[in-house]
Amino acid sequence: MAVVIGKDFEDDLEFLLQGVSEFDLQGGSIASEVLVHGPLAFPIGTTGDGRAFLAGAYYGQGRVIVVTHEGFLGRETLAPLWINAIHWLDEGRQGVVGVEPGYVVDTLSKSGLNCEKSNFRKDLSVFVCTAYRDDHAQEIQDFVAEGGGLLIGGHAWYWAQTHHGQNTLTDFSGNKILNKMGLSLLGATIGGGLYKAPVPSQVIKDTYHFRHLLHRFAGYVLQGDVLSKHEEECLTKLGQDCANYLHMNAHDSFCYAQVVSTLTDMLNSSMPQVCDSCPVKSPKDHLLLNVATEVYKVSKDPDALLPYIIKNNPLMPVVYNHRIKIDVNTAEGDEWISTGLYLSPGMKTYMAIPPEIVNKDWKIQIGCHTDRLNAQELKRAPCVYERFLIDSEMMQVWNLWGGLIYLIAPPKTQVDRIEVAVQMAVPAPYYKSGVTTAAEWSKLRKAPAPWAELEFDNIILTVPSDYARNLDNPDELAAHWNEIMKAIADLAAKPHEFPRKERFVTDVQISAGWMHAGYPVMAHNHSAPELVDVTNAWSNGIWGPIHELGHNQQRSCWELPPNTTEATCNLWSVYVHEEVLGINREKAHPCLTVENRNSRIKEYVEGGKKINSWSVWLALETYLQLQEKFGWDGLKKVFAAYHQMSNFPKNNEGKMNLYAETFSKTVELNLTGFFKAWGWPIEKATEEKLSNLPLWSDHPMAQYA
Repeated sequence: MAVVIGKDFEDDLEFLLQGVSEFDLQGGSIASEVLVHGPLAFPIGTTGDGRAFLAGAYYGQGRVIVVTHEGFLGRETLAPLWINAIHWLDEGRQGVVGVEPGYVVDTLSKSGLNCEKSNFRKDLSVFVCTAYRDDHAQEIQDFVAEGGGLLIGGHAWYWAQTHHGQNTLTDFSGNKILNKMGLSLLGATIGGGLYKAPVPSQVIKDTYHFRHLLHRFAGYVLQGDVLSKHEEECLTKLGQDCANYLHMNAHDSFCYAQVVSTLTDMLNSSMPQVCDSCPVKSPKDHLLLNVATEVYKVSKDPDALLPYIIKNNPLMPVVYNHRIKIDVNTAEGDEWISTGLYLSPGMKTYMAIPPEIVNKDWKIQIGCHTDRLNAQELKRAPCVYERFLIDSEMMQVWNLWGGLIYLIAPPKTQVDRIEVAVQMAVPAPYYKSGVTTAAEWSKLRKAPAPWAELEFDNIILTVPSDYARNLDNPDELAAHWNEIMKAIADLAAKPHEFPRKERFVTDVQISAGWMHAGYPVMAHNHSAPELVDVTNAWSNGIWGPIHELGHNQQRSCWELPPNTTEATCNLWSVYVHEEVLGINREKAHPCLTVENRNSRIKEYVEGGKKINSWSVWLALETYLQLQEKFGWDGLKKVFAAYHQMSNFPKNNEGKMNLYAETFSKTVELNLTGFFKAWGWPIEKATEEKLSNLPLWSDHPMAQYA
């Protein structure tokens, strides 16, 4: 429509921005981003990278302006903007401006129009309201369509953060009003600041507009048109906005159907086939890979689209009516429950759910690779898993990219002997120690799914199936990991049974580093042999995996970020290698040779003992010196002491003093001299608290004191 009538919104911006050179969004208010997607919608205020916080639109015979935080409407520095906005919305009628009760109206009253506090009514010229109510949504849409003006303020980010599993585009109250007008509030945030107002004459050339750029991109993909440098730079944002737009599920809208059709044509024509040996690098392929999942979800014929998105999708043998028995007693976090089943890409199945867990915040997850990728080079799609909130006793589930099937139990949940039935799925190699027999494993290891799971007492390993199929003695691997996990618990001064089993998942590409901690711990596929080869672990160690499990044991009360973030986790690596694998610290990692340790200390001292440079291996040295004097038991007792404490300091200085005090009292020696020799900011009050204890005078740093 915008193309047909030749609307470029320059005259609208000239009117709205009279006397406005910048937008003052300074302060603590956090705004949302607004997606400007209608043919007759246009951005007014944007950040430097094109994210809009202020936008307008024509709708029928009326007009609308949205600002993405209601607090900005009462801001004095923005008064000229709101005066212009009210007159633009009023269109010269000189009518009544009704302001929803609770709003500050001083800035609006300066418009010279009759402003009064009022709930919505049809005889208004302009209605000013928040985005937090939708009880008059249809009436407000009709009001604007028939010529009224709407000024609406509000953000959606807080709602999105507090309504997990719901769709911001369709379920948030403000969007029930705004979507049809070509504007939608997103869960993404925009921070405070001063943002320059656009130059109206340059707006078409320089301003990002979703629909215009999508039209240009389609020409580029389907007809070979050339994009400008500015347009190429905006393709990442276009991909994100396409995904957000498709979440509206507005299948009864011609505009929506047009976008879906355009994206489908592009996928059918140019969908990249991504893999380890064929990574995606170009902005075009990035965008198509990003939107493929969302287009597939909203497609009227996803089965016809699937072969274009994933060309290599072989059929696999399936099992029918597979039943899974579940006993769960969760602690603080969500817990994945393995099923030993897999769905091929695009494969759909039904799951029969017991009523005890329906509408209780349980979920079904398809896919173990939950890392979202944001990289220049992609070896898989950025997001390859799906979650479904269990809200019915019969659930249909699928994932474009396929994946292992999990149930996700919410925190602090206990259920016993319930049963879930899966209509149809591909069996996966799945071993559970103490449950799977040798005879069962001889068959299960040959299961066709590409991903396998090995579940032990306190950890679950998810690896490519080839590594599991070659595993002749999983009981030996189970014993190996059981000993490692007991050692990790011992050093942390915790019970041997973890409240939630740790998980390791390997992937063709992960979001950060060679590995990274979390639930699950993520690692590259190249690390899979390291996880399942017992002989190699005893010979060469497994520093990386234990390092990440150490990260999961770190606690903020004694952690000193960023200095010790990559240091204290290595205490678990050293402990496991020495106490379980029999590999001393010098051989466990080359950075721990005596020569390297001494040279780091010398360099640190000669550099003036600057605490900012006390990090990673150097910071670890402090803790290793304590361990070498007081043994592993000394560290265990300190960790145990922290389990009994509360009301911890928030800053590093306070934490350092508490640690020095706690360690000193634990070993019954005054360690303040040692910590001061390392440059820790030990306070006089701490020294006075410990003055009755004998001083540790012959500590390793005494020569540098």
